[in-house]
Amino acid sequence: MSVRFTTRARSGAVTLVVAAGLALGAAGCGGGGDDDKPKSRASASETRGSDPSAQEGQEEAVLAELKGRDGLVLTIESATRDAGGFVTVSGEIKNDGSEDARVPIETRGDETEIMRHGGSFGGATLVDSASKKRYYVLRDTDGRPLTTTNIPRIKPGETVPVFMQFPAPPPDTTEVTFQLPTFASGTIQISG
Repeated sequence: MSVRFTTRARSGAVTLVVAAGLALGAAGCGGGGDDDKPKSRASASETRGSDPSAQEGQEEAVLAELKGRDGLVLTIESATRDAGGFVTVSGEIKNDGSEDARVPIETRGDETEIMRHGGSFGGATLVDSASKKRYYVLRDTDGRPLTTTNIPRIKPGETVPVFMQFPAPPPDTTEVTFQLPTFASGTIQISG
């Protein structure tokens, strides 16, 4: 028995391999290699003691703090260019309000393909003003956005870690505007 691939089958296999690579990259963004890195501001001050200069340095690590509705605040802590040709934006979402809050459904965006997969940050974009380009969240072959998904209700004072992956702008682009529906926009620096 001979096995032959049509052009369409080969294209599907290549797409599957690329999606699997991106999914593995997304799974790796959870912090596998960052075990020695502090997970929150509280743990940073606990590990560094009460040295004022260490605490000031921690505040500088925040790229942007974007206010949303119902007391939600999105803090972007990193935007890292990866060798695979994408940028991973990481941070946390905090409920600064006095009541439980949910991330608004509008953050998933309004594209039919993404909406099929529930709550996410699929509506996030990076805008490169210099090149006049907008970058949308990457997706796998099933149309699922490569972002944190299905965030539960957040209690007052609680934080939830979040990430989003985008195609990488050109290497000379180091500053972009981050946008997410229902949150203020902010300028962030891309490292790496």
